[in-house]
Amino acid sequence: MAPAILRKPALVVAVAAGFAVAVAAYLFWLFPLNVQPGLSTLSAHAEATATAATANPDASSTLDLTDAQLASVKVEPVETREFPVEKEAVGSIDFNEDMETQVFTPYQGKIIALFAAVGDDVKKGQKLFTIDSPDLLAAESNLIAAAGVLELTTRNLARLRELYKTLAVSQHDLEQGISDQQTAEGNLRAGRDAVRIFGKSDAEIDKIVAARLADPTLVVPSPIDGRIVQRNAAPGLFVQPGNPPPPYVVADVDTMWMLANVVENDSPAFRIGQLVKVTLGAFPGRVFDGKITTIGATVDPNTRRVLVRSEISDPQHELRSGMFGEFTIRIGEPIRSAAVPLAGVVREGDGTQTVWVTADRRRFTRRTVKIGDQRDGYRQILEGLQPGELVATEGAVFLSNLVTIAASSQ
Repeated sequence: MAPAILRKPALVVAVAAGFAVAVAAYLFWLFPLNVQPGLSTLSAHAEATATAATANPDASSTLDLTDAQLASVKVEPVETREFPVEKEAVGSIDFNEDMETQVFTPYQGKIIALFAAVGDDVKKGQKLFTIDSPDLLAAESNLIAAAGVLELTTRNLARLRELYKTLAVSQHDLEQGISDQQTAEGNLRAGRDAVRIFGKSDAEIDKIVAARLADPTLVVPSPIDGRIVQRNAAPGLFVQPGNPPPPYVVADVDTMWMLANVVENDSPAFRIGQLVKVTLGAFPGRVFDGKITTIGATVDPNTRRVLVRSEISDPQHELRSGMFGEFTIRIGEPIRSAAVPLAGVVREGDGTQTVWVTADRRRFTRRTVKIGDQRDGYRQILEGLQPGELVATEGAVFLSNLVTIAASSQ
């Protein structure tokens, strides 16, 4: 009796399983699986995955697309383009210190007035500030005194010559008068030269002598054409020659510096005199020309970088110190390589770079490539593609997503 009872559940299970298979077969006969373009994206992905798995054992690298999916993909042949051999580095703009001048007063004194502010463009000889100079006052006083002595000795000499004609004075007295007058002339010339050192013109000196009025105001002009980049002067401040900080700093801004720190491994490619192209965020689309003038003699032990300084031409005085930019330097002749639009190269999750290659514009195979530089919207392909091969230039990411979705659904 027991064995018969045990056999009944097994019989029931077998009968139920057979019935389920028959029902599934009947339903499949009534409603066959046929994915149309109008169905959901997930169904289309499933169809593509199933087709790929049937057509290719490695379904993760090959896809057969439906007409609807092909509408999202653009196919183009691989081109051959020139890619320059260049090195790039980022840096910042600074003033050309070789053309930067600290303006000190030549003599001590108290600042009276200022005539230029930071950022002003000035010309050589333009007034920057004035000081009340006791040294200038002393020099002008000596000049006035020398002029008075000369006038006195000149009148005395004229009188002695008249007296000598009537033998009213001796020849010794006449010669002494001539000597005194010549000495006074020499003292006047020395006095004029002493005042001229302070920047006074001959016309101003003549005015001082004629008016017998000393003017202690010393004018300090700009020694070069340039821009005021620093001002430490203020009215009433007592200044001395060479005593820092300088009242003004003027920089010639016809040229500026580009200071960049390049990685140690790239430093052997740079040479003094090489031409550079500088681009700045403040001037999109603009390129400034320059050349390398200095390469650092040491490597920074912390950053492992080398200072490279370039001199940039700026005739319009547009650059400002501290601007951030990038410089590019050509270190070799351009190389012709296979090239693919940027959208055609996909960076996968493992870091590899891939493209989708096709021969019939329907079946796409994922291929790993080695990339190089990018230029004008194209990516240089160093390995993995040949010119003329067909690749997906738009929708490459879409194809990779199809594979990802299929892999996650399994």
